[in-house]
Formats: sequence, structure tokens, C-alpha cells
Amino acid sequence: MHSTQRSQQLFSEAKTLIPGGVNSPVRAFRGVGGEPFFVDRALGGRIWDVDGNEYVDFVGTWGPAILGHAPVVVREAISAAAERGVSFGIPNPLEVEMARMILSWVPSIQKVRMVNSGTEATMSCIRLARGFTGRKKLLKFEGCYHGHVDSLLVKAGSGALTHGQPDSAGVPAELAQLTITIPFNEPDALRAAFAEHGRELAGLIVEPVPANAGLYLPRPGYLELMRELCSLHGVVLIFDEVMTGFRLAKGGYQERCGVVPDLTALGKVIGGGLPVGAFGGRAEIMACLSPDGPVYQAGTLSGNPLAMAAGLAQLREMERIDGWKKLEQIGEAFEAGVRRALKKTGKSCNFRRIGSMFCLYFTATDVWNLESAQQSDRGAFGRFFHGCRERGVYFAPSQFEAGFLCAAHSEADLEQTERVTSEVLAQI
Repeated sequence: MHSTQRSQQLFSEAKTLIPGGVNSPVRAFRGVGGEPFFVDRALGGRIWDVDGNEYVDFVGTWGPAILGHAPVVVREAISAAAERGVSFGIPNPLEVEMARMILSWVPSIQKVRMVNSGTEATMSCIRLARGFTGRKKLLKFEGCYHGHVDSLLVKAGSGALTHGQPDSAGVPAELAQLTITIPFNEPDALRAAFAEHGRELAGLIVEPVPANAGLYLPRPGYLELMRELCSLHGVVLIFDEVMTGFRLAKGGYQERCGVVPDLTALGKVIGGGLPVGAFGGRAEIMACLSPDGPVYQAGTLSGNPLAMAAGLAQLREMERIDGWKKLEQIGEAFEAGVRRALKKTGKSCNFRRIGSMFCLYFTATDVWNLESAQQSDRGAFGRFFHGCRERGVYFAPSQFEAGFLCAAHSEADLEQTERVTSEVLAQI
């Protein structure tokens, strides 16, 4: 690797101006040690830092860069939209086009509203569930992260988990008491929660594929059990597909698993790399939303024309190139390379992948929920992360984050990654 002097200078200055020197906690590298680098530019499946170092990138803006960084179709769409104005605060045709596409691709969504982040989307789903049912309590799962909403920062994942603070300061105990948390993938715990609290629950919110404590999959029948219990008790089932929506399938993970939620939170891919979020679901629930109903939600930049144009361009291109089939092929090739590296080095690790999302846990334990994920050797992961980064391969700087493949990752990228992974695993 080349010098990191410029990144070090920027980080030193940033720490005097920004809490921790970063605008989102996981970027600070606290989960792996050392200091972060600063990006100069990104294109396709690669990024370059301000010191000129080049990396194969498996973070992909934490999910939105499904086509790769700065695809031509997205850049052109943003440029064309910007010529007509960058923000209006007034309805624009692109909002209607985006809504039409989402409703067409995700049958469970009968009406949708655009917002500016995944956090706004999940927050709005919870408020809507409470307004629709007239109930207060919420059920969530340990290790699932749904944004930095007060009600949801209880045994959360993502950065909160990385930094050892699953419960955030500033969340009133009285509010936290309205959130019930149980382990993921444990049917008996799920049944018990509904037996005790079912008639008090407004909603159940879940990442159908939890990707904020690494990545693990729902056991067969588990999501179906959620649907059954929610229907039985009149509880709003909320799928947080901010990560999985339009990434694991054209219609999100709900298309793959066949389970129909009442509300869905979306984000990331639908903005083409620009700030975005959306939530939608059953028409009768969405009818409770202002101005039609009593549940208030608003946003100055919601439906921003640049974000809508970028997202529409990206989704149309994914459809044109049959992107989900291509991503599955890339995912299979990537997984084969990782497994060859593990076999070659004799490391007992647990590799998880679905479509273009993945995680490598440094544990021989089978990973199905937060408790088993936490068995991973974080020190070993940190050494693995830095070893790969020094050789030009960039994974997420935390054991408890998913990795992302993109349609622009080439055979050369995957070959380099397999070679680097083998070298680093042999040394730790």
C-alpha cells in the first residue's frame, strides 16, 4: 500500500470538527482498530482513497451501489434531473413514476410514501402501526438494526453492536419498555412473546434476512410463523427491507420467501446512491397517514427529484440487464473463491451468503442469531480486515456488518480477492 498521510491529516482535523471524526459511527474503525481512510473517488467495483490507494470494494455504500459505483445511467439521470432543478418541495412526476414501479414490483405494497432515509421509513412504519391498531408495544429481534429511532435502539445491531452499546443513551426507559426483544430464529420465544403480549402489540418489525449483526438467514418456517401469529393477534407485520429490497430479488426478499408483510420499509437501492427511503403496504393501513388520516409524517426533501431520477435509472438498468441473475452468478463465484481459500488454509470459519450479500464469521459455530454471531473472534476479524485492506481489498470495518457484491465486480476483482483472502487467512 501507499502512504496514508493525507487520510491521517483529514481524520485528525475531522476529530476536532465532527464527533469521533465521522458522520456514522462504524466508519471510525473502532470495531477493527486503526484509523479510517478518506475516499477520493469510486467507479464500478473499486474505490480510490485520497492517498492514491486502490481497493476492490465490498461495502458498496453499504448496499445502494448495486450496479457498482457511479454507473453511467445513474450519472446521466442525475445530471438531466439537476438541469430542471435540484429540489422543489412540490410534487414532481418522478415521485409518481417511482411509486408506480415500487407497487408494480412489490405486490404487498398497495400505497407508498417516499422519505429520505431508512431510519425515517422504519420510524414511520412504527408510528403508523401504532396509529392503525391503537396499541403501544412493539416486538423486535436481538441484533436487528432498524435505524436510530428511539423505540428501536434496544438490543440493536449495526454500529450500536460494534461499539458494545446495544442500548443507546438518550432513550427514555419508559419508551424502551414499550419495545419487547426476543432472539431471532427461536420459535418458542416468538410464541411466548405473543402469548404474553399479543393483544398489546401494535407491530412486529424484522429484517427478514438480518444483516446488521453480520448476516444470517431465517430458518425454514420462521417467517411464516411470524405471519401466522401477527394475523391471529391483529399485529402489523413490518418487513425492514432497507437492505434486502430490490437487492435479493426484483420484489425484495418477500418475493423469495413468499411471506406477505403488512408494511415494508425500503431504502438504499431505490436512491441510486442518493439519500432516500420509502415505506408502504396495505391500503387500509396507509390510509391512516396524513393528510388522509390522523398519523402525521412529513419531509421537506421527500421525493427529491435527483434521488428519484437516480433510483429509477438504477432499477430500470437492473431490469434491463437481468441484474439479479447476474448478481447470483457473481455471488456464486465469490463464495466458491472464499471457500477455496478457507479449505486451502484450514480455517474453521462460518461463511454466510444469500444473493449478493455475505459475511465471514471467525467461528466454527453455526450462526443463526445474535448469540451465535457473537461467538466470532473479533480480534481475528480485525487482523483479517487490515490484512486485506493493506493488499487492496476492502471489506466492512466490523464483524457485524454484511458485505455487498455489485454487478460491476469482475472476474479479476474476484480472483484478486481470493488470492488476498488466502494470503491473509494463512497469517492469522
